[in-house]
Amino acid sequence: MSEQHNVVLLTFPDGGAWRPAFEEAQHLPGLRYAAAMERSADGLLEIKDTFTRGAGVATVGSGVLGGLVGLLGGPVGVLLGFAAGAALGNAAEEHAASEGGAALIVLSPRVPDGGALVAVEVREASPGPVDELAAKHGAGVERIDEHAFTEQVRAAERKAEQGRADDGS
Repeated sequence: MSEQHNVVLLTFPDGGAWRPAFEEAQHLPGLRYAAAMERSADGLLEIKDTFTRGAGVATVGSGVLGGLVGLLGGPVGVLLGFAAGAALGNAAEEHAASEGGAALIVLSPRVPDGGALVAVEVREASPGPVDELAAKHGAGVERIDEHAFTEQVRAAERKAEQGRADDGS
């Protein structure tokens, strides 16, 4: 079976049941990102936790690379190169984080009142590990192809931008 890049939604009718599943999801093969959202019985939505595999790698890696390039300029060059590289790496991570926030906004209507949703972005060779995790914790499972989900997020962003333009913001 070929590898599928999916956003998998684990829905919990009971708001408190998501935590053990979220902790275990962090060890799923192919996991890239996980987020947990919980909605109170009166409809208040809260992002409870997030996890990004490899968070900080771009910032540190770019900083080290910049520092190596800066060796040409001596000690001050190393310092400036590291700072510039780290800033570029951090900008890339911030961009990815803002895209993740937009994705959670798109998913927010799927969180049931009094329940929770754990969303995982994962490359799956088989649906087995995620399905087993869901069954173990009594969660419903929905898979969305990553490309289709990305288009849903972009469409929501375009709609929001159009709304701001119509408001004259």
